[in-house]
Amino acid sequence: MAEDRKTLFLLDAYALIFRAYYAFIRAPRINSRGQNTSAAYGFTNTLLDILNNQNPSHLAVVIDYAGPTFRNELYKEYKANREATPEDIKAAVPYIRQILSAMNIPLLEIPGFEADDVIGTLATKASGTGYDTYMVTPDKDYAQLVAEDVKMYKPKSRGNDVEILGPEEVKENFRVQQPINVIDVLALWGDTADNIPGCPGIGEKRSKDLIEKYGDIDGVYAHIDELSGKQKQNLLDFREQVELARKLVTIVTDVPVEAEIADFERKAPDLDALKKVLDELEFRSLWERIGGGKAAPAKSNPAQGSLFSEEQLPQAAVAETLKTIDEVKHNYYLVDNEMALESLAVELGMQEAFCFDTETTGLDVRDSALVGIAFSWKAHEAYYVPLSAQREEAAKVLAVLQPVLEEEGIQKIGQNLKFDALMLRSYGIKLAGPFFDTMVAHHLVQPGQRHNMDHLSEIYLGYKPVSIESLIGAKGKKQGSMRDVPLAQVKEYAGEDADLTFQLRNFLQKALEEEQLTSFFTEVEMPLLQVLIEMEAVGVKIDVPALQESGKVLEERLTALEKEIISMAGRDFNVNSPRQVGEVLFEDLKIDAKAGKTKTGQFSTNEETLQKLRDKHPIIGKILEQRGLKKLLSTYIEALPKLVDPQSSRLHTSYNQAQVVTGRLSSSNPNLQNIPIRDEEGREIRKAFTATDAEHVFLSADYSQVELRLMAHLSEDEGMLAAFNRGEDIHAATAARIFKLPLEEVTSDMRRKAKTANFGIIYGISAFGLSERLNIPRSESKAIIDGYFESFPGVKRYMEESVRLARENGYVRTLFGRKRHLPDINSRNAVVRGMAERNAINAPIQGTAADIIKMAMVAIQNKLKSGNFGARMILQVHDELNFDVPRKELEALRGLVKEAMEQACSLKVPLVVDMGEGSSWLEAH
Repeated sequence: MAEDRKTLFLLDAYALIFRAYYAFIRAPRINSRGQNTSAAYGFTNTLLDILNNQNPSHLAVVIDYAGPTFRNELYKEYKANREATPEDIKAAVPYIRQILSAMNIPLLEIPGFEADDVIGTLATKASGTGYDTYMVTPDKDYAQLVAEDVKMYKPKSRGNDVEILGPEEVKENFRVQQPINVIDVLALWGDTADNIPGCPGIGEKRSKDLIEKYGDIDGVYAHIDELSGKQKQNLLDFREQVELARKLVTIVTDVPVEAEIADFERKAPDLDALKKVLDELEFRSLWERIGGGKAAPAKSNPAQGSLFSEEQLPQAAVAETLKTIDEVKHNYYLVDNEMALESLAVELGMQEAFCFDTETTGLDVRDSALVGIAFSWKAHEAYYVPLSAQREEAAKVLAVLQPVLEEEGIQKIGQNLKFDALMLRSYGIKLAGPFFDTMVAHHLVQPGQRHNMDHLSEIYLGYKPVSIESLIGAKGKKQGSMRDVPLAQVKEYAGEDADLTFQLRNFLQKALEEEQLTSFFTEVEMPLLQVLIEMEAVGVKIDVPALQESGKVLEERLTALEKEIISMAGRDFNVNSPRQVGEVLFEDLKIDAKAGKTKTGQFSTNEETLQKLRDKHPIIGKILEQRGLKKLLSTYIEALPKLVDPQSSRLHTSYNQAQVVTGRLSSSNPNLQNIPIRDEEGREIRKAFTATDAEHVFLSADYSQVELRLMAHLSEDEGMLAAFNRGEDIHAATAARIFKLPLEEVTSDMRRKAKTANFGIIYGISAFGLSERLNIPRSESKAIIDGYFESFPGVKRYMEESVRLARENGYVRTLFGRKRHLPDINSRNAVVRGMAERNAINAPIQGTAADIIKMAMVAIQNKLKSGNFGARMILQVHDELNFDVPRKELEALRGLVKEAMEQACSLKVPLVVDMGEGSSWLEAH
């Protein structure tokens, strides 16, 4: 790009706002006031990416006019079938307007025209005048405007990098002679989102074929006699419709825009106004990112990649509303001699509760060392005990503190206490409860929000903690160690952590009381924390040689599978290349004439796409199998041996108690929840999880159909209750009712369909979804669902009542009080509302199932401890618990575990546990 050329970025506001909102749809950003800030956050994030990475000289944002446009005059049905805009998007737009105003970025809205018309006009006006123009949007319609100095700029999304489309990319993607011919492709293709009809029977692929061959629509009709059949007839019958579509998809470039391109030159923002709106939205990380935080360097020229100059930085500091360590009076003491240490131990022993926080050399419990420990039991006061890098010296200091840390009568407060407890355990200290973990407490009262201490401090205390990065640098290979930070700084940082966490306990205790969750927190979640500490410390034995042998077997199978796929394709190609797979499936084998493409122009071959086409050709099943095998090899077969601790020779997964919104436990390093249970490959992995030795047995206990039993309990459906109480096979019983047959006449295929319906109904499966899952006609799947609700009317009533209560309250609860907030339950947008309604139905079931197994784990651990058992609970996966059991304790433990799990709570149907044992997980389950 020539030095004297200027860059103009034109942003399509609503295209980016909708894209941002739906990018967060499954895990929306919710602030402390319950506002969904996904749209505003995503839009602002994209804007900052452009400012910081592209550094445009000129910038403007264009928003659609709220009323009718000239297209509505041409065609009354234009955009008639669009869903209502989600309420959270409507609520976000005023904030986005404030952000743009504060940043001095022009926002254009022209009556009677859409954003693409205004952007098209401005891009045309700028073309040939020394500007390189970038139209920022994911909307394909803009491709018609692309020229040498006018390009489409598609922002990052879902791991994909920025995509810039110039004339050559448009020609290749749309298979047109010139970008203007994109109009012809779109006119034939139509657009269901905008309710533009196009020509019936002609989709994306065929429209591109025709325009590639004949140049434009006029060329198609000039050669209409070369076509035949239904396609020719449709083109003739619907010519007026095609011509209308051509007008509707054409972006006009003569909108009466009074603004001049020069008016869009970058200007410095109003920092006070910007800080105010970002604070209200709780976008503090974005404020820091643009230079508002103290750690962020500013550049001297706002047009050189920073939003404000050095002269403006003092304003930003003045605008900061959060308190910091420099502004709040505090006393953080260094405990660095024997007398002070003894005095601290005595003081701690006199408290009913104290908070502590460990400072370590890293975040991997098994590969890190303690640097020090901070304690607090009064607001704004803390004590920091530094520890030597020499373990013997550190052990001497810890020995003085060990009695009080192991004292069961004193409550221990912390943020992510499990990490601190495991660090202490590596030094021989077994931390004793009762516990109060602020992270877990906040997850219980606000499951959809962030739970890190910085966020909690800002929200509850109006305080911004010192960042770890300011002491040891940014995350990455070059990040330093806390061991290298001057002691005076570590003392302040660690003392602040303990102090703030202690203060947070009081706020979160009140929140638990208000939500009526105190008893569940103290009787289940906190005792469970001790259970997880034990499980992670013990770990599970992995037979590495067996795993390596399994790896060889699977590698051989993978090689054979790839040869088979190549043979079925009829030519050599790289099976691991999505592009080449797409070419084989859709160009060579012509499996799907309407195959979709990705943004980069290659055929889409993701799992969802291939699953839908599975029955079209046997090669697809083989490709899916090959991909699953490769993932299995990399995720488990190759990865597990590297995760085995060299000291214990065992695998120590990490359980996450404050991550899944339903309350289920998750695990990491490795993620055990994703190990395939039923297929052959999963068997190879489970075979490697073994009992300690020949004198121990691997015992597995698994809840049988717990979610369906909960559905029976919650729905009180007579038929479902009766089936479970009679001990019938619930899937066969369901099939008998749906297909109106005696139980003994139910076939395995009927049972399979009923099983899919049983579990699908819990997750709000539709007739379309069931037909996809079972690969049956939509009419048959609809009949199954209709038959299901006819057979189990109580289930239908439960679903309707759950949705009604959610609409009324804005949330649903598990049997034990855990909430799932559903802010979108009353949305006018059917897609958004539908997702909330499905959550209203399944969250109480999923959440209660999670609660039940947690209660069982606590009960079992208590019995193991009180009975002095040598057996250890070693794994939790979904509804299954696994144990490493001395052979002499096996019978006693079987009874103990079965009783604890089946009596974890009382339902209207029995909880049933299936058990098995063997030398490995495979044999036991």
